[in-house]
Amino acid sequence: MNCAFRRGRMSAFLGMKTGSFLPCALSLISSLALASPAFLAPGARAVPARTTPTSSAVLSSASVPTSHPAPTHSAPFTSGTDGYQTFRIPSLTVTGAGELLAICEGRKFSASDAGDIDMVFKLSKDGGKTWSELGVIWDDSTNTCGNPCVVRDAETGTIWLLSTWNRGDDHETRIINQTSKDTRRVFVCSSGDDGRTWSKPREITADAKLTNWTWYATGPGAGIQLQRGPAKGRLVIPCDHIEAGTRRYYSHVIYSDDHGKTWEPGGTTPRDQVNECEVVELADGALMLNMRSYDPAKKARQTAISRDGGITWQDQQIVPELVDPICQASTRRLSWPKDGNPGVILFANAASQRRERMTVRASLDEGGTWSVSRLITPQPSAYSCLVAMPEGSIGLLYETGPKSPYQGIVFTSFTLDWLKENPNP
Repeated sequence: MNCAFRRGRMSAFLGMKTGSFLPCALSLISSLALASPAFLAPGARAVPARTTPTSSAVLSSASVPTSHPAPTHSAPFTSGTDGYQTFRIPSLTVTGAGELLAICEGRKFSASDAGDIDMVFKLSKDGGKTWSELGVIWDDSTNTCGNPCVVRDAETGTIWLLSTWNRGDDHETRIINQTSKDTRRVFVCSSGDDGRTWSKPREITADAKLTNWTWYATGPGAGIQLQRGPAKGRLVIPCDHIEAGTRRYYSHVIYSDDHGKTWEPGGTTPRDQVNECEVVELADGALMLNMRSYDPAKKARQTAISRDGGITWQDQQIVPELVDPICQASTRRLSWPKDGNPGVILFANAASQRRERMTVRASLDEGGTWSVSRLITPQPSAYSCLVAMPEGSIGLLYETGPKSPYQGIVFTSFTLDWLKENPNP
């Protein structure tokens, strides 16, 4: 495989003139203004970027009075700019320097899940108000480099990015049917300088993927590093796969106990009809996997529990409270229980039967219930990635737009107090 890797490159023009971004953004803003003057999440205010102008066309809300600081918004990735037809599949983490690292797929010529797709990134030094120019982590000619799932090792400072690769002319159905020219492969790369430069992607397919699996996906979104229990320090990446023969969908994890040097499969969910997932560590040391569900009985998320650091999973169940349109979602711990106060676990998804209404919930009982819920935007929305910000606030990177979820990827930050202020029923 010939991986054309451009180390630390901070722009990708592909024939697009550098000045063409602003007219594209202004055009989107104009179309939004004509469509509706009320398209800016409850109590929200748009923050223009310094090096990358913000397109308010992908921001939307209904104005709600608030006594807490209003959310701030920026649009790090606007489809149709920087040489890419579409940006999709957000992944987000905080670097050791306290900066935000936003990663996504840059789809060059279409919104399709197959084709010429690169892994791209931007950095923010000011909490998501402004963003750097676009950088390219991985570009393998006309092939598909995607499904970013990022995790930072707090012990070493290294940022690990797990991802998948397939030929650009191999579509998912052919890979599942085993009629493709190649298969779905698993890769890892890393950054030792807070996301500014990246190592060459290293293939780990033989270690991470069983021989009877066809389709495979890392994340997408973010992994975690365990902070409690006998496996403390373990890096855990949520994944999914499809079995050959049965064609059943399952979620699973892979993990590393040597700070990213080697990776191996953890456990698979006991039941099928689940795939894209994220994982969160509970206060008692257990792990909770939150999964996209295909169970026809209920359009809602499923969860499963591991009590051995991700080696096995059990207690798989549908969570009717977490309504979902069969889409990716994000979960992240904001805080641990302390001094008699409960810990806070966050969950974000398009809380509807359709890909719309990006909503953030909070659980104050370790994922047992989701007593706090607030709408971020009513407009079309899809994939997302949450992060706990250094100063204690919440960051959300998500796909949205006034006409389609795939018009851009927006970053919104807000406080837990704001989230609790006007909970939605």
